[in-house]
Amino acid sequence: MRIAFYAPLKSPNHPVVSGDRQMARMLVKALEYAGHSVELASELRFYLRQPEPKSFDALKIEAADEAARLTKLWHRDGKPDLWFTYHPYYKAPDLIGPELASAFAVPYVTAEASYSRRRNAGLWADSQALVARAIEQAALNICFTQRDRQGLTDAIPDATFGMLSPFIDTAAFREMPSRGCPTRLVTVAMMRPGDKVESYRMLAQALGSIGHLPWTMSVIGDGPARDEVEAQFAGLPADRIEWLGAIEPAAVPDVLYSGGIYVWPGYGEAYGVAYLEAQAAGLPVVAQDIAGVPEVVRDGQTGFLTPPGDVAAFASAMERLLASTDERTIMAAEARRFVLEERSLGGAAARLAELLRKIPVS
Repeated sequence: MRIAFYAPLKSPNHPVVSGDRQMARMLVKALEYAGHSVELASELRFYLRQPEPKSFDALKIEAADEAARLTKLWHRDGKPDLWFTYHPYYKAPDLIGPELASAFAVPYVTAEASYSRRRNAGLWADSQALVARAIEQAALNICFTQRDRQGLTDAIPDATFGMLSPFIDTAAFREMPSRGCPTRLVTVAMMRPGDKVESYRMLAQALGSIGHLPWTMSVIGDGPARDEVEAQFAGLPADRIEWLGAIEPAAVPDVLYSGGIYVWPGYGEAYGVAYLEAQAAGLPVVAQDIAGVPEVVRDGQTGFLTPPGDVAAFASAMERLLASTDERTIMAAEARRFVLEERSLGGAAARLAELLRKIPVS
């Protein structure tokens, strides 16, 4: 099929690294791997940081212009067989695809759409109504987590849903180099206010209680809250923490391979691509049993998931893996097997092909 792909929150070509951009790229790869021809329908970023009517109106005008451009293009060059929108939600609704898909009788598909009733107030209620209409219209809404599917099903019960587990391109992890330092902790996370800072704060507190153990840590990440993040770790020995800043995605596997355990509390994580990458590199994970994290980490098998907000439990889980070579080794092997065998690009492509085959295409 010829597929028009659109990610209103962040284009696959966006210059800023993030999990959203990475998954958008992975979906394009998976669709191509499955034999489809994928074209980026639009680079327009429809993102409302705050519920401001003027910004909303301005973005709607831009979206209308994009729809007009694509209408002319499709009349000239032919319409696609399917429209595929990644991650529409209340701050980033799709104001291009549903209208075009309806006008040209093209099946409309979403992936990782989300809906939260607690956002139904003021302008957010208006933007969520747009998301809801798109989900209702869709021939298929692909969910990455049971949590998201349940939220959508509760709000829009008559919509059509399918499941696709979060995945990564495992090509960079197929070759296993010599094992890194088993007591080296690794974290990969942007430094943004909100959930990211909260996770860094919890991590710093937990590390403070296991100072008697011989751990060191590598941190990959940067962002506007870097000073605030580093301040949380000020009470820890500076020579134990290596601040690597933002690095190229291609360099991340080498850092993961240099470590022994991946640690990240995971407040607000939709699921966390970084957890999958860490496990592919053979790192057991310590995270919280929170948000979408259980979709990508198997508690007691590929790592430990601790109760939300329990700093002592998080520290205890890190201590357990640092102290037990046998358990760490067993979990490392299972983590690597889990991702390479069950969460690979090839597996995702096969699942996507299975899901899309069920959609009638004119």
